[in-house]
Amino acid sequence: MKNNKNDTLKVALPQIAPVWLDKIATLEKVKAQIERAAKEGAQLIAFGEALVPGYPFWVEVTGGATFNDERQKEIHAYYQSQSVCIEDGDLNNLCALLKKNNMACYLGIIEAPRDRGQSLYCSYVYIGPDGKIGSVHRKLVPTYEERLVWAIGDGNGLRTHSLGAFTVGGLNCWENWMPLTRAALYAQGEDFHIAGWPGSLRNTEDITPFLAKEGRSYTMSVSSLMRRDDVPDDIPYAKEIKTALSKMPADGGSCLAAPDGSWVLPPETGVENLRFAEIDHAFVRRERQLFDPAGHYSRPEVLSLNIDRTRQTCLTIKDE
Repeated sequence: MKNNKNDTLKVALPQIAPVWLDKIATLEKVKAQIERAAKEGAQLIAFGEALVPGYPFWVEVTGGATFNDERQKEIHAYYQSQSVCIEDGDLNNLCALLKKNNMACYLGIIEAPRDRGQSLYCSYVYIGPDGKIGSVHRKLVPTYEERLVWAIGDGNGLRTHSLGAFTVGGLNCWENWMPLTRAALYAQGEDFHIAGWPGSLRNTEDITPFLAKEGRSYTMSVSSLMRRDDVPDDIPYAKEIKTALSKMPADGGSCLAAPDGSWVLPPETGVENLRFAEIDHAFVRRERQLFDPAGHYSRPEVLSLNIDRTRQTCLTIKDE
């Protein structure tokens, strides 16, 4: 079958390590990847969970659950100082670069919103090719030791976005295992799913083709890397963290599966790279002849889902 060019989308899959716990330097690294992808004609680029300024790998290896511990408070305060505040314009230059290159992006950040005190959220941000932020999805349930660092999110960012022939959506890490969260995106027309991960083959190699088959959608898992040597010497307790970490806490495993579960880009581990693929919406339509989870294989009169997309806030003001 001859491809209709309007049906295709060129995607970029970067697998990079952050400049760990350095917001500005990591954003510069992100922008460099966007520039490289633009030269190859990419229309969408996606980065892993918590890439800016990095995943909190110290928690598990330094007794993160110790109550009122000075080490944990100091490391957390440093992490908070490197978090992303969207209201302060931390992503403005990135948005302008994407607009310049007519490229969409999913980016994993640690978000510090102004109206939620000093609490941090693991957020997945969608920026459209117009340079505008389309959604900021705060992780609904931080996993295990993440709950010592990140606050619980809300449904405000459970949104999909039109991009060419595709409807794209994204989730953080183990949210991809939550059936109702996935169903919320399917019901909004999603046919290209982005799964952001901190970086591990054990997370991506099984679930990526599974999600592709379930949703009859393209599914791209985007992971970061983290090596012991990526811990900078000038952060609090750097020597202690380096000593406790394994050689490679995050080995990548980024990949892309087609709507039938076959590999478009198989997982790769242990290396920083930038890979590309052209995906074809006709493949989605062919597979959904068999199964369409929010279409002819849904039974809305029997089973339905409600979403509350209200942004959480602890203050509602009514002025005259």
